[in-house]
Amino acid sequence: MRIGELAKATGVTTRALRFYEEQGLLTAARSHNGYRHYDESAIERVANIRYLLDSGLTMEDIRPLGSCLQGDLPSRRLSSSAVALVDRRLAVLDERIAALSRARERLSSRATAARGEVGCE
Repeated sequence: MRIGELAKATGVTTRALRFYEEQGLLTAARSHNGYRHYDESAIERVANIRYLLDSGLTMEDIRPLGSCLQGDLPSRRLSSSAVALVDRRLAVLDERIAALSRARERLSSRATAARGEVGCE
């Protein structure tokens, strides 16, 4: 299938598909005119890439998992290295959540205080 067909089948833009290819996560055969052609397994591979990205992993996190992107990824048991990767990403997300919570609390406190004050617009 051509890149537009893969994009339609997966709901991913052609730009994203080319990016996945640049990252080494997706491969395409090239026709004599240079058009990309993907086999049917690319649909599952793209779905797994999206699953991992939507789960909070980054492209940098996913790149080493390239050989594991076929099959029913959400149901597959994680390897010890994948568990370590997930644990590292969880720690980063926890830090971001804590920072966002602190920022929200500062804004909320300021808004609460401002409601009782008359200030300049």
